[in-house]
Amino acid sequence: MPRMTETLLVNEAQQRELERLINATTTAQRVVRRARIVLSRAEGHTQLATAAELGVSRPAVIRWERRFSVLGIEGLLKDAPGRGRKPSIPEGKKDTLITQATQPPPNRTRWSVRSMARQVGVSPASVQRIWAANDIKPHLIRTFKLSQDPHFEAKFWDVIGLYLNPPDRALVLCCDEKSQCQALERTQPGLPLGMGHICTRTHDYIRHGTVTLFAALNYLDGRILSTTAEQHTNVEWLGFLKKVHRQTPPGLALHLIIDNYATHKHPAVLAWLKKHPRVHLHFTPTGSSWLNLVERFFRQLTDEVVREGSFTSVAELVTAINVHLAWHNLKPTPYRWKAEGAAILEKIQRARAAQAKSGL
Repeated sequence: MPRMTETLLVNEAQQRELERLINATTTAQRVVRRARIVLSRAEGHTQLATAAELGVSRPAVIRWERRFSVLGIEGLLKDAPGRGRKPSIPEGKKDTLITQATQPPPNRTRWSVRSMARQVGVSPASVQRIWAANDIKPHLIRTFKLSQDPHFEAKFWDVIGLYLNPPDRALVLCCDEKSQCQALERTQPGLPLGMGHICTRTHDYIRHGTVTLFAALNYLDGRILSTTAEQHTNVEWLGFLKKVHRQTPPGLALHLIIDNYATHKHPAVLAWLKKHPRVHLHFTPTGSSWLNLVERFFRQLTDEVVREGSFTSVAELVTAINVHLAWHNLKPTPYRWKAEGAAILEKIQRARAAQAKSGL
């Protein structure tokens, strides 16, 4: 006569949760199998019948119905401690992989996954896994520069104030020069981008000279006023200021955001400014070109025109730049400053504290 097996007791709330786990697409399959075991036993099926139906062993059925009886639904979601494959890397080696990641050997500036694997005696995949788990990324570098300007905060808030609260009846213009734009000609034509292969270009090139682009980004609508010149002395800068003065509505004040380049403060420039009081200069702190939004446009110009192009002369480069500017001004997209000034200053203070702590 077969042995009788008691039915597993499951209340209504537990049954609904078990059914939800089974039907949810995000539930792990091992949890689904455990929930099916419990529901099958709750329906009165024997342990052997449940095991045969779900393709598991009878000891597995016994284990999970006991876990459910003691811990409820939570007992099905987590494995008991000590189960699974034991770690193959000793804790001492893990500590070495983590601590030495910030201590490169004398003959190099950083560890690579493979060099660290050879040093510690583990596989590169193990190094990669442990570094990823501890958010260690020796291959990445972020550039920065902390301004040493003694009037940093005053200049900072002056520029930020123009972005966040532009004055009435005025234009805010982000001005700068992009010097040394090189007209580089690749020695051989490259293959264009196509299905199944990337575009190519030669590693070597012929230099045909440089050109300087003077640009003023209108913060209101994103349009660019520009001119090009062979040099970037005070003569060219003053000529650009006169062009901006001519090509903007005379009834509006002009607030120009510029950096601390000596050309911008030349006596000839200052003398011209005294005769044109509607032009106001706002200097970014030293070493803080990131405050000037025209730098964002210069990056776009470099990525989309200058760096990838091949130019047989400076005139060809100037033409390409002017065409890009014309297309930009047909449908300009303004760059908007959204970062809070207080949050930026707090981040800078943290960077200074970290720098001081490291003794650099």
